[in-house]
Amino acid sequence: MDIKKFLSESRAVSPVIGVILMVAITVILAAVIGTFVLGLGDQVGDTAPQASFSFSYDETSGDLIVTHESGDAIDGDLLTIAGSGLTVDDPDAFAGTDVKAGSSVTVTLSGVDNGDEVRLVWTSESGSNSATLQKYTYNA
Repeated sequence: MDIKKFLSESRAVSPVIGVILMVAITVILAAVIGTFVLGLGDQVGDTAPQASFSFSYDETSGDLIVTHESGDAIDGDLLTIAGSGLTVDDPDAFAGTDVKAGSSVTVTLSGVDNGDEVRLVWTSESGSNSATLQKYTYNA
């Protein structure tokens, strides 16, 4: 056997590389299709926005002013003001607005006691995810 001819022979390299590339393409396609079939692709856009809100409560009138201080702009239809131990007169006060830095709404609270909480809740468009963006606790 001629060693020089054996080492210089390169005809088998091309089919091996072709098989490796075909296997890699098959694996990548299977991963992409599997992601969408299992519904993992839908959850990518369902992450909660990063935003900071402030609360200012007037005890005499019962008004709570909720102000977007900084962070992502949010579709107001996705925000709800929820009370724990108290009643919020307009839980969808942000509806129909584009909530961005400086935006604020006023809601009236009733039945407020020490330790009651008001939460600003974001719900994704699909309704599958929700998150509390900010919380206010009343302390007398």
